[in-house]
Amino acid sequence: MGDVMSDNILTEYYIPDYILVPGSEPKKPLRIPSCPVLVFINSKSGGQLGGDLLLTYRSVLNKKQVFDLRETKPDKVLHQIFATLGTLEQHGDVLAPAIQNSLRIIVAGGDGTAGWLLGVISDLKLPQPPPVATVPLGTGNNLPFSFGWGKKNPGTDCQSVLSFLEQVKNAKEMKIDSWHIIMRMRAPTEGSCDPIAPLELPHSLHAFHRISQTDKLNMEGYHTYRGGFWNYFSMGMDAQISYAFHSERKLHPEKFRNQLINQSTYIKLGCTQSWLSSPFHPSSLNVAQLTKVMIMKKQGQWEDLNIPRSIKSIVCLNLPSFSGGFNPWGKPYRKKYRDRGFTPSFVDDGLIEIVGFRNVLHGLVLLAPNGHGTRLAQANAVRFEFNKGAADHTFMRMDGEPWKQPLPVDDDTVVVEISHFGQVSMLATPFCRSKSVHDPSSPTSCCDEDNEDSTDEGESPDDWEEKRKFGAADSFKFPTEFDLTHLS
Repeated sequence: MGDVMSDNILTEYYIPDYILVPGSEPKKPLRIPSCPVLVFINSKSGGQLGGDLLLTYRSVLNKKQVFDLRETKPDKVLHQIFATLGTLEQHGDVLAPAIQNSLRIIVAGGDGTAGWLLGVISDLKLPQPPPVATVPLGTGNNLPFSFGWGKKNPGTDCQSVLSFLEQVKNAKEMKIDSWHIIMRMRAPTEGSCDPIAPLELPHSLHAFHRISQTDKLNMEGYHTYRGGFWNYFSMGMDAQISYAFHSERKLHPEKFRNQLINQSTYIKLGCTQSWLSSPFHPSSLNVAQLTKVMIMKKQGQWEDLNIPRSIKSIVCLNLPSFSGGFNPWGKPYRKKYRDRGFTPSFVDDGLIEIVGFRNVLHGLVLLAPNGHGTRLAQANAVRFEFNKGAADHTFMRMDGEPWKQPLPVDDDTVVVEISHFGQVSMLATPFCRSKSVHDPSSPTSCCDEDNEDSTDEGESPDDWEEKRKFGAADSFKFPTEFDLTHLS
């Protein structure tokens, strides 16, 4: 399409070639777009949907402002584009600063793909980072759901894309907390110096490489890895189920081309992985057997977090959407939780909510109005220490992508530490479920007791029924044909 536009409606989102190509000379623009966008699509996501969406976006925008993440790495693209914008602005170009001030980014893929882009944008350390809108092309789609973009895979026709672009133009910016994660393990005296195969790392750990000897986070005698997440980090039962699903999808990708089929497979794996495994399998061990957990509520002051021995899965949650759209933290009631100091969950308060689950059946409480997991703590940092013990590995998951984590087999220690690390900007629709601590309409204290039996504010019975049957608590639901008497 180049710089020739066939429809005036596209001028609002269109970025001309010279802005996207390094070494370009300043030009006098015919018009300045009110909502210029860069679009990143994981063409592998959503079965055929990712590829179809890529073709549609390229047909209505400049092909050079739409990127296939299977062919192009976003860090290189964004570094190059912002460098070009800076150079053009220095040479007096009028359009370059206007685009920098109003640029919005669209990312289409699963939660892991969205986390990948958020990490890249954070690494750029821009004075005014562009806000991000997420297209739900994954299985859980917790990030899009949290900000009102839905969780069902979208239409890929031209009208659906134009409608989505209109929503992006009208969306409001919303800051959310970023969470930094580091993992330390003792360097082996012999053998491989990389304890984790790089191919097993999720996209959300894009920066999770062994850091340099000069980095202040490094410790002598240890290998240190680092990364970030925006929705959740989890360990235990739910991560194991997710790992089994992703492993099966890698082996048989032809079976995973439909969102409903994906969710059905996920549910069945959840039952077999959590209930039919050996009692010595990591999924049968409780979190307290695997790790010591510490939290920080005041700067520099670590304290032990007591984990009930029944807890098999622990979730550190930043957004109000987990396992297909449910909020495990829920809404604490004032009378019961005043002494524990719990508050509603906000996405920009510098606190992360820590929730536990006992088993698959416990997860079914999320299907009930105001259902929630076992609330353990709210903190601005969390630390897991793994020593030689009951298992040689466990399973971890960040923003929808799992991995199998080796644990110490001798006197070594594996440490995973999560801490607050600035904020990024998201785009939110009027249907946004996330709450800001700065929003006057957000609650500032725990819910009243008489709200206990109510559904979420603004949620109709039809909405609740749809949530119950579609994508609800994928880690925990049972298939319709599953005989519950087998669980006794």
